[in-house]
Amino acid sequence: MTDSIDRVPIEPQSIVTPLSKAAVFLVLGLDPAAPALTRTLGVISDIGGLIRAVGFRDLNGRLSCNVGIGSDAWDRLQRPQRPAQLRRFAEIRGPVHTAPATGGDLLFHIRADRPDMCFDLERLILQALGDCVTVQDEVQGFRYFDSRDLLGFVDGTENPTGSEIGQSALIQSDDAHFEGGSYVVVQKYLHRLDRWQALDTGSQEAIIGRSKLENVELEDAAGQESHKTLTTIVDGQGVEHDILRDNMPFGRPGHAEYGTYFIGYSRNLWVIEQMLHNMFVGGKTGHHDRILDFSTAMTGATFFAPSSSLLMSLAD
Repeated sequence: MTDSIDRVPIEPQSIVTPLSKAAVFLVLGLDPAAPALTRTLGVISDIGGLIRAVGFRDLNGRLSCNVGIGSDAWDRLQRPQRPAQLRRFAEIRGPVHTAPATGGDLLFHIRADRPDMCFDLERLILQALGDCVTVQDEVQGFRYFDSRDLLGFVDGTENPTGSEIGQSALIQSDDAHFEGGSYVVVQKYLHRLDRWQALDTGSQEAIIGRSKLENVELEDAAGQESHKTLTTIVDGQGVEHDILRDNMPFGRPGHAEYGTYFIGYSRNLWVIEQMLHNMFVGGKTGHHDRILDFSTAMTGATFFAPSSSLLMSLAD
């Protein structure tokens, strides 16, 4: 029996699609004028057509695209209902480091196993939207060796698996109209690789909370919570809450630019917000995530990614 994925491109808003080898993260500002809003609704509700136009050229390329809509844009689009937890990304100012809020009205998370397919879909999207939008941020990401970031550690180890992916990343029946959608937070981090590489491996492992080669969890050093610990969220009932990360490295060595683009999908926005609060303000020990001494957050924005069926109905 032939799997349908071998015959058609991946459906839009396939948040739980396996990690890809290449990605484009495109954040846009939206013209508030009524004609621009109407045109934008038409484009994003028919994003599947653009995906098919590119995706059919090579089905093994596994092209997909998730569309996210920011809080202000959702209000301007005048939808009759609103996702319960949708709100702007709020700046997090810690004692040492700050997570800036840079905003954005639309997010296009384009994924494929071929960078040329990501490129062409981005080109068609921007062509279709025309002067209705302005580009606020654009990053081309790539999968780096065995899913490592440019700091040399495996990224995304704690992603949920199996049926837990949907339970962690997708809104459930408690917000029935938006069931199957997801809250998305994005941040662009730039690394000071020279300073990071000056550390010995043991110091790096203590900051991350994992062994560098084997990717095995380590106990935290005395008086300091690791990145792994600070981003593990357990509620008052002892239940651990996961998110789905699809982070990608990016860089331009000729410009000494090395970074990680963080993107997290979550059923509950507060989970990602708590992770970031722990990193920048501090966890139980009151100390910030030491990875921030080497990685600077340059952007921060929150979006809602509707389910495929809801996205297609937005222009109705």
